[in-house]
This record gives sequence, C-alpha cells and structure tokens, in this order.
Amino acid sequence: MSRQHRLRIQTRGPGFTEITSEITGFVDQTSLGAGLLTVFLRHTSCALLIQENADPDVRRDLEVFFRKLVPPGDDPAMSWLRHTLEGPDDMPAHIKAALLPVSLSIPVADGRMQLGTWQGIYIFEFRDNPHNREVFLHLST
Repeated sequence: MSRQHRLRIQTRGPGFTEITSEITGFVDQTSLGAGLLTVFLRHTSCALLIQENADPDVRRDLEVFFRKLVPPGDDPAMSWLRHTLEGPDDMPAHIKAALLPVSLSIPVADGRMQLGTWQGIYIFEFRDNPHNREVFLHLST
C-alpha cells in the first residue's frame, strides 16, 4: 500500500524553511505502521536537508558557508558564469542545489518518521526572493 501527497511551501528567500510538521501531518494521516517515506523537491534552485533543529546557529553557519562556497553571480570570482539571464542569484542557486539532495528517504516505524532527537526536515532556499515550492511525499509499505 502507498499514499502520496503534495505540499506547497512558501519560502522567505535565502535560508532554511522547516517543513517537519507538515510532513509529520501527512505521515500521521496515513495510518500506516511501517514503511519508507520519500520526500522529493520539484525544483533546481533549492535543496532538502535533514539538519539540527535545536540550535539555529547550525543553520546560520551553513548559510554562511554556502554563501562563501558559491558567491553571487555578480562577484568577480564568478565571472566565468554563462547562465546569467535570471539574475546574479540564479546560477549560484543551481550550483548549490547540485551539491545537496533534492530527495530524502526516511524510514517510518510505528506510524512515525524515525528522525533523530534533534533532526528536522528543511527546504534550503538559495534564491534571493521568496518562492513557492512543491514537495512531493510518497509513503509506501
């Protein structure tokens, strides 16, 4: 047996948007005791992460790290970029998304995702402006 659901999430611009509670709501509604949850992000300029949800400094440090790793397209170090029509944040967003996952597999047991104590599920938005994002959920037993 399997169930599917589509989430529509509004991000606020660059950074992390936690979606753990929305996904937990879907898992709770399925009434399936055990299975595998696939979480799939339908975009190429953001990513999915399971990351610490207790100390916000972890997420802040990750944001700073990725900004330093891949600066904006108008930074002189990025003068080699060819895909620039959609603004200085677009191609760097694609590069970051290529380094991080757009899908996650999470075991479900006793009707609950088996996340660790301090783990949350996040969309990591790389574009400068807020975006509407779609996350597709598939739970199978």
